[in-house]
Amino acid sequence: MTALQQQARALGDPTRHGVFRYLADADRPVGVAELTAHFRLNHNAIRQHLAKLVAAGLAVEATARPSGPGRPRLVYAVAPAAEGHWGTVGPYERLSRMLVEVIRTGLAPDEVGRRAAGEIGGAAPSGDAIADIATAMARQGFDPDVRRAPGGTEIVLRRCPFESAARADPATVCALHLGLAEGLATGTDVVVDELVAHEPHRAGCRLRLRAGGHAPEPGPGGPEPGPGGPQKLSLRGRARR
Repeated sequence: MTALQQQARALGDPTRHGVFRYLADADRPVGVAELTAHFRLNHNAIRQHLAKLVAAGLAVEATARPSGPGRPRLVYAVAPAAEGHWGTVGPYERLSRMLVEVIRTGLAPDEVGRRAAGEIGGAAPSGDAIADIATAMARQGFDPDVRRAPGGTEIVLRRCPFESAARADPATVCALHLGLAEGLATGTDVVVDELVAHEPHRAGCRLRLRAGGHAPEPGPGGPEPGPGGPQKLSLRGRARR
């Protein structure tokens, strides 16, 4: 059975399809208790539906940050690979909405990205802000890899979900990415210093972050020549006030 057939079979059950749609429409990962209240089913029934969605690659499971005694609760969200399919919003629809917002409001792309972060974040905090940012970026299809770096941490974005658009206008699309990261860091002790963007088809863009302190003043920097390769675009993060 192909992955597509497995997903179609999983969504063939009306209740399971309803659970999937609920996850798709939510702006944050959802817990079992919320689903049982909404669908008026017992916990075991909801867990069985969620297990089939996870097995089919339609949903992902994560552990929420402990909020008291007992085991941390599990939360669920639509799998990044399933976004844009089965009636869900895909990356290019999200990009189009952000670009419309840039045109409608006249705001800079990084500011629109910061405002949009609330829609893609919402993950239950794990206590590790950088890990939470990476998780949110993973849900958008960036395939992030967290690495230690001198003076802080880098999140290497191994895939660009907006590759064709970024090739046409890297300054705008990359500024949206930078704003998304800064918005996800809002309310934490993490500062996004810089986004070093590579050619979209190569990916490997690097978000440079650190805990505490103040970020450099904003504004796109000049291109950084790569060793024997194409130029890179460096976008500075916005300083905290």
